[in-house]
Amino acid sequence: MGPTASGKTDLAMRLARERPCGIISVDSALVYRGMDIGTAKPEPELLREFPHRLVDICDPAEAYSAARFREDALQAMAEIQAAGRTPLLVGGTMLYFRALEFGLARLPEADPVVRERISAEAGRLGWAALHQRLAGFDPEAAQRIHPNDPQRLLRALEVFELSGVPLSRLQRETSTDLPFRPLKLALAPLDREDLRERIAERFQAMLRAGFEGEVRRLWARGDLSPDLPSLRAVGYRQMLMYLRGEVDYDRMVELAVNATRQLAKRQMTWLRSYPGIHWLDGTADVLAQVLGLVDGQDFGGG
Repeated sequence: MGPTASGKTDLAMRLARERPCGIISVDSALVYRGMDIGTAKPEPELLREFPHRLVDICDPAEAYSAARFREDALQAMAEIQAAGRTPLLVGGTMLYFRALEFGLARLPEADPVVRERISAEAGRLGWAALHQRLAGFDPEAAQRIHPNDPQRLLRALEVFELSGVPLSRLQRETSTDLPFRPLKLALAPLDREDLRERIAERFQAMLRAGFEGEVRRLWARGDLSPDLPSLRAVGYRQMLMYLRGEVDYDRMVELAVNATRQLAKRQMTWLRSYPGIHWLDGTADVLAQVLGLVDGQDFGGG
């Protein structure tokens, strides 16, 4: 695990040279075909040498979910284990890691009628009043959800109305049947300013590699909405704003770099709260640290 531009993929491939591993991508953007430059997808020759599961498995017009990732990842892990290798999951989509290890809450599907009614109430009473209502039957969720976060607040109210059970309780009752004992490693640069600069430099390298043309080709298809998860990925969203005339080129670069830095910051926040992580010391030989941790471990099914 690790924030964007921290060197996760390179470390995974170095490890795969040393130990019999099968790499599984944990990245919500690498699943899309034709989105190569802006996602920093490994070059084709590297993917031939080190095949990555769950890369290029979706068309950008599709929506890929954490639930689907969990199914796909569990199947890939079982196949890799059956071949006598160790599943090596690498990426920065922390929601996918959590979904895989801890499962997903069995929540009711969204109901447009209920949502419209709750939104109408919010229009009359204000979200602060609805937040107080939530606190009355689900204080745990109310403490976690800010009164000015209408999307999450609406979902918590909707879940209770549809199921009669507080959202926090449903989430606690989620069970996982992960048939592996994971060793969780986090790679994070110790110098925050160094990461900020690496992010800016990497985006400039993407531009030199033809990122604008990649997004132009995607948009020229005519069947992709700006609201799709694929085109809302960091970098793609800002480039599309430029191509649609909403911002100029320099502003696009600024927005994309800032959005990527914010993504890295959110990833680090997730990692700090993730249980059982081994942090790798970026000032020493990282591969040696990893090998020292994995050798002798039992990663098989339970």
